[in-house]
Amino acid sequence: MKRNFIRLSICMLTVLGSALTALAAEPGAAAETSVGKGLGYIGAVVGFGIAAGLCGLGQGRIAAAACEGLARNPGAYKGVPLPLILGLVFIETLVIFTLVVVLLIVPQAK
Repeated sequence: MKRNFIRLSICMLTVLGSALTALAAEPGAAAETSVGKGLGYIGAVVGFGIAAGLCGLGQGRIAAAACEGLARNPGAYKGVPLPLILGLVFIETLVIFTLVVVLLIVPQAK
């Protein structure tokens, strides 16, 4: 547990430290250089990657829970697929919304 916390802390410090170059620039200078545009692309890609990764984890947990439920009670076959598919749809919708936001923001990154 402690090792995972240290890894998470190092990752968060790395991500937060990469934004220092954007904060150090003058307000008008970001439009003239490619630093702001590059950080916008990096932020969009990292955000979408996190959303897609967590989506995969969530979908895996939902499918595992459905399989466990069917294994414990095979008679509940008619009641399991609807909540399973509904949960998968909700999770996938969040990733699609994230993709739309990324596609709207990335061309505007300056």
